[in-house]
Amino acid sequence: MATAGFWRMRTGTARGPFRVCSARQHAALEVAARHCRGEMEQYGRCVAASPATWQQDCHQLKLRMARCASSHPIVQKIRHDCAEPFTAFEQCLKQNQASVMNCTEHVNQFLMCAEQVKLMT
Repeated sequence: MATAGFWRMRTGTARGPFRVCSARQHAALEVAARHCRGEMEQYGRCVAASPATWQQDCHQLKLRMARCASSHPIVQKIRHDCAEPFTAFEQCLKQNQASVMNCTEHVNQFLMCAEQVKLMT
């Protein structure tokens, strides 16, 4: 998945269950950290307890955390208000699969939009 690969390269992270995430998922993780603490803690404990099999063992907890975050009004507002820059970013990734770093400006536009939405709420 090109989006995930780009985000991994952008953040420089490569460990644990959050090593691969899109810009949209990153915003959702921020919301989860603040508003879905219980779900996130359960998921984190599951991952820590199952280092070799966390992807399978913790899948339902991951889904529960994702549902909590995506149902939050800020994430819904970001999806709505920043749909255009995110679509441009995804299109850039499709056109630049071999050199996703060409899409840095697109992801920055989306992140700036998401930050503006967060500041306004």
